[in-house]
Amino acid sequence: MIEETHWHPVAQSIDVDDKPLASVLLDQSLVLWRDASGQIHAWADQCPHRGAKLSLGRVCADRLECPYHGWQFDASGHCAHVPALPSFVSPVSHRASTHEACEHYGLIWVRLAPDSQLAVPVFAAESDPQLRKLNCGPYDVATSAPRLMENFLDMAHFGFVHEGWLGTRSATAIDDYRVEPTAQGLLATQCRAWQPQSSVHSSAAAQVEYSYEVNAPYTAVLSKLPEAGSVTLADFRESIALFICPLAPERSRVWFRLAVADFVSPDDKLRDFQHTIFMQDKPVLESQTPKRLPLNLHAELHTPADKASSAYRRHLLKLGITFGVC
Repeated sequence: MIEETHWHPVAQSIDVDDKPLASVLLDQSLVLWRDASGQIHAWADQCPHRGAKLSLGRVCADRLECPYHGWQFDASGHCAHVPALPSFVSPVSHRASTHEACEHYGLIWVRLAPDSQLAVPVFAAESDPQLRKLNCGPYDVATSAPRLMENFLDMAHFGFVHEGWLGTRSATAIDDYRVEPTAQGLLATQCRAWQPQSSVHSSAAAQVEYSYEVNAPYTAVLSKLPEAGSVTLADFRESIALFICPLAPERSRVWFRLAVADFVSPDDKLRDFQHTIFMQDKPVLESQTPKRLPLNLHAELHTPADKASSAYRRHLLKLGITFGVC
């Protein structure tokens, strides 16, 4: 699957300490663990000896130990010790199945198959020292990763799903906006919405300008800028990244990474606002059928207000994505 060559978030960095952690990506069970240097590793959660879950084992002497027979695997995945045969030297073939792993944005990212052309998706706001960053989530959602992505790109639901917050039923018209392809996906700009409360700092309803960037099959970034004078914080702006782990074709795990010009509000206040918004989305997302996103553009109805999501579907078709779509 082409999805296996892309990087995906699988866990929060802080959740992997001195114990192995079970995880799932693209219907495959993983074990995450750190060696003595703190380097993260992501392997198939299956001992090559008798198939026990390595995540039930422990980390000792800079090795991951299987819970069944105590086989120990070094950081390269090679079996370095077989307790039943203390003098046994394992051949090269005695090794765990390993995957590439790295850490960015407070998350652990894994890809199941190599591709030198693909990097971890860029969150440009991460390097801006004038923006504060924090993660919200994870949220487990009973729908496909592409359905979640399409919802993130959609503004026409604001006045209904997020009434009184990101929209109002009295102002649901969507002005024309621009969508263009990029090397990584697509960019939607000149997106505008009338919002009663666009953030925790909103002091009045305002016209808010959005831009959306899809830079990986299951990753997107929105940036929003409210009208001057509509927020209590001077020069307020924010970017929000959507990072999705496709657990199964119809099950996903979601993180939001906030980058905000707010160094005053407690973390909980910022997270509570994002939580309120997403918990309005979640039951609607889980109600959609089919749960997998139809890539046949004739399977569901479309209007010009949906052109960002239509462009996203065409992008997935072009990439050859098969996971979470129908």
